[in-house]
Amino acid sequence: MTATSSVSKGCFVFRSASKKRRRLHKDVDGLLMCGSEDNGRDRFRICQKLWEMVQIHTEVIQDQLNKKVLDNLVQFIKKYELCYSSDVWRQGASEIPTAALMLGVNVPDHTMTFRSLCSLLQDSVTPFVVSVPAKECTAVKILIQKVVEQLMGRGLSLDKDQEDDTAPHQKTQCSISDLCQWYKTVKKSNMKNEGSHWSLPIVVIFKDFEAFNLQALQDFILICSQYVQELPLIFIFGIATSSSTIQQRLSHSVSSLLCIEVFHSLSCTQHLAAVFDKLILNSQFPFKLSSKVIQVLVGIFLYHDFSVQSFVKGLKLSMLEHFNSQPLSVLCCQKKEALLCAKMLSQQNVDRIRHLPSFMRYVETQEPQEQVLLLTSDEHVKEVCQILLKNLHKYHKNYYPILQCLHSLTSLLPKCPLGKHIRELHVTCNEKKVWETEEYDLAMQLLKILAKDELVAALRECAGILKSARNKKIQNVLSQVEDFIVRLEELECPSTEDLPVDDVIFSGNDCKRRTDLFQLQKSLQEKESGRSKKITPFEVLRNEVLQFIDDLVREYLTPAELQPLNEVCYYSSSGVLRQRLNAAPRTSIQAALSHPFYYLQNQALKARAGTVSSAAPDLCIIYKLHLECGRLINLYDWFEAFETVSSAAEDNEGNSDGKLDSLKNARFIQAVSEMEFLGFVKSTKQKTDHVARLTWGGC
Repeated sequence: MTATSSVSKGCFVFRSASKKRRRLHKDVDGLLMCGSEDNGRDRFRICQKLWEMVQIHTEVIQDQLNKKVLDNLVQFIKKYELCYSSDVWRQGASEIPTAALMLGVNVPDHTMTFRSLCSLLQDSVTPFVVSVPAKECTAVKILIQKVVEQLMGRGLSLDKDQEDDTAPHQKTQCSISDLCQWYKTVKKSNMKNEGSHWSLPIVVIFKDFEAFNLQALQDFILICSQYVQELPLIFIFGIATSSSTIQQRLSHSVSSLLCIEVFHSLSCTQHLAAVFDKLILNSQFPFKLSSKVIQVLVGIFLYHDFSVQSFVKGLKLSMLEHFNSQPLSVLCCQKKEALLCAKMLSQQNVDRIRHLPSFMRYVETQEPQEQVLLLTSDEHVKEVCQILLKNLHKYHKNYYPILQCLHSLTSLLPKCPLGKHIRELHVTCNEKKVWETEEYDLAMQLLKILAKDELVAALRECAGILKSARNKKIQNVLSQVEDFIVRLEELECPSTEDLPVDDVIFSGNDCKRRTDLFQLQKSLQEKESGRSKKITPFEVLRNEVLQFIDDLVREYLTPAELQPLNEVCYYSSSGVLRQRLNAAPRTSIQAALSHPFYYLQNQALKARAGTVSSAAPDLCIIYKLHLECGRLINLYDWFEAFETVSSAAEDNEGNSDGKLDSLKNARFIQAVSEMEFLGFVKSTKQKTDHVARLTWGGC
C-alpha cells in the first residue's frame, strides 16, 4: 500500500464478494417488496425470471462469439503439445510458445473470456492452467509463488505414497526448480499408466498484460527460459491495445525468448450487436426499453469503456427500476401468463390502468357508450386489457421482422443514415413515425435506382428473415415477397432494337448498357423540355415493390408509445437511469455536506439558507465555512470560526474547560483531515499554516 500524508488514519473493512453474491436475491427481493404493493411477490418472481434469462443469453452469446478464437488457441496449444512430446524437439527448443490474445479495450468483458478459456483448456488439453492477475503480482517472487501454488494443487491423480512427495510443504519452497522437480514426479507417475509420450503442457495466462509490473514480468520470462527444456511452458498474454505492445514493453533480449503468435477476437461492437439482437430486438423477451433509455445505454458504451457487460448491467438496472416503480409491470411477462394476470387484476391496478396515458388516448378514440363502460366497469376493463395485451404481443411479433427487412434494404444504399446500425433504425422508429423523416425519403429515393440483380438479392435476404417468423401476417408478407422475386427473375430487359432511343437511354442503368455522350445530352434536353417518356416494365415492377415496402413500414413500424398499455413493458425513465449509471460523487458529497438534514432526517439539523447549524456534524460545519474562503485558507482563522459555530449551543461554563478546548482541537483536526481525504483541500508549501482549496462552486 502506498503511504499517504493525511493528518489522520482510517480503518476500512472490505467484505468478500461471495457474501455479496449470496445476498443478491435478498437485495432484489427487498427492493421490489419494500413497498406495500399487493403484487410485489409476483413482480419479483417475473423480474427474477427475466434476470436469469438475460444472464443465460449473455453467457451463450459470449461463448458463441469467442468460439472461433478459443478453438484456434486450443489448436495452437495442441500443436506445441505434440512438439513437447518429442525429446529431440524439446532439447533444441530455445523459445517459449506465446499466444498474444487481442481482446480490445473493453477490459470488464475480459473476465468472462478468460474464464471460458481456462475451463476449455482444462477440459480438452491440460489440467495445468494458471491464470495470474496483474494486481496480485507486483514482484517476481510473488508471481512465481502464484504460479507454483496453483499448479501444484492441480496435479493428476497420483499414488498415495507419492502424494506427500509432490505436495508443497511451505510457501518458501516456491521456485521454478521446485516446479521442475514436481513436474518430473508427476510425469514419471503418469508415464507408467499412459505410455512414454506423456507430456502435458503448462499454460500460464497473463490476464492484463499492460498492467503487469514490467520488471517482474521480464524477470519471470528470463527465469522460465532457463527451464524451457524441462518444463513445457506456454504463455498466453491478454492484450487490450495492440500487438506491438509486447515489443514496446519488453526489451529485445526478453521478447526474443518468445515465439509469439497473434490471435484476434471479435470487436466489442460486434458483441454489442449480438446482445442487442438477442435481448432487445426479440419478441420473446417481454421487457422493452424506450428509445431514450437505449440512447443512454449505448452512449455509455461508446463513450466510457466499450464494455458489453456494462451494457447488460444497465439493462438489468433498468429492469429493476421498472419492476420496482411500475406496479402494472406484473403484466410484463409472456403472453399466456400476462393474460392470466390481467384476469386477476385488483381494483387498485384497474384504476392505475385507467390513468395510463396510452389507455386514456385509447378511451378517447372509442364510442361514447364504450367510454362509459371503460370508465365505470372494472370487469370490462379487464376484458379490454386482455385484448390490448394480445395486440401488444402481436405488434412486437410483426415489428421486429419488418424492422430487420427495412435495415437489410437500407444497408445496401450508400451514405444512408438508416442503414448504419439496426439499433439506430430501431431508435428512430420508436421515437417518431419513420416514414415522415428525411432519412426515410432519402432511402426510398436511393432504392428507386437499384438495379435488377441488387433488388432481387435484397428481397431474397428479406425472405430469409421473414421465414423465421411464425406469424400469419408475416407469412402472408413472405408469400408476396417471394412472388415479387419470381416476377423480377422472369422479367427480361428489352432489346435496343425494339425500343426508341429515349427508352434505351432511360433503361441503361437497369439493363447495364452504356450510353454515349450524345444520347445522354439528348435525354437531358428532352427531360428539361418536359417531353413524356415511356416507363419500362422493370421500373413499373420496381415501383410496385417499393410501394409494397412503404405500406409495410407504415403498417408495422409505428412508434411503440402509440400502442395502448405500452407502459406495462416499456421502461422510459432515462433520467433516472442516467443518474444511476453516470454517478456524480462530488455532487452527492456536496449535497450531503450542505444539507445533512435530508440524509440524517434530524429536525435539529434544519437551518435557513446561508446559515450554519451548530448541531450539524463537524465535517458539515467545516465544509460550509471553507466555502466562504479564498484560494488559501488560514488554519487558525478556520479553527476560530469552527469554534464559534460549535460553541453556539454550549453553556458558557463548558467553554472555560481546558478539556473541551483540547477536544475541539481534535475534532477540528479530524474534520480537516476528512476534508483532505474527500479532495476539498490539500496542504501547500507556500504557507505552512495554510491549506489550499481545490473545489469551487457549492451545491
